Amino acid sequence: MTSARVRDAYSRLAGQYIELVGSLEQVHPGDLAFLARHLGEVPGPVLDLGCGPGHLTGFLHSLGADVAGIDLVPEFVAHARSDHPAVCFEEGSLFDLGRAEGSLAGVLAWFSLIHLDPGDLDDALAAIRRLTVPGGVLVVGMFEGDAVEPFAHKVLTAHRWPADEVSRRLVRAGFAEVDRLHRGQERDRRPYLALAATAI
Repeated sequence: MTSARVRDAYSRLAGQYIELVGSLEQVHPGDLAFLARHLGEVPGPVLDLGCGPGHLTGFLHSLGADVAGIDLVPEFVAHARSDHPAVCFEEGSLFDLGRAEGSLAGVLAWFSLIHLDPGDLDDALAAIRRLTVPGGVLVVGMFEGDAVEPFAHKVLTAHRWPADEVSRRLVRAGFAEVDRLHRGQERDRRPYLALAATAI
């Protein structure tokens, strides 16, 4: 799926998306604890890749992380800059970041890889690994399922992933899993997972 298609789909629903999921009040406290544990004290630059409205970027910044956010969607970037003026936000995509190899100590990809075709996930993780210093941390959030399969996400087709398969893909890209989190179905929120991994 092209970056332009993802950008345009989210741009059309940006206001609704920001209202529904664009604040920390809508984030599970356990998820925030997971992010704080793995990215809150990373000794170096952190990138929130696909930062959306910027609320998680702002959360990491509040913990003292040297964090910046990047997103395809201009409306998200504008909102993030307005809400978190002390944090750097920019428009861009995973495959055109303009950053040097080994320049990041941490990366957050919180549901920002869900619209990739399964065959493109390896390339995405490899691109993240190239940017990440050895020992650096990646936290990935994905929808969870028993098999890799597409589903009708409210914005654009997305994919569910088994946690063990995501872990195998991380290993293939040069990461080692260090922690995982599972969140089951809660009202209208689908089951999802988070994996933390270090670059080796």
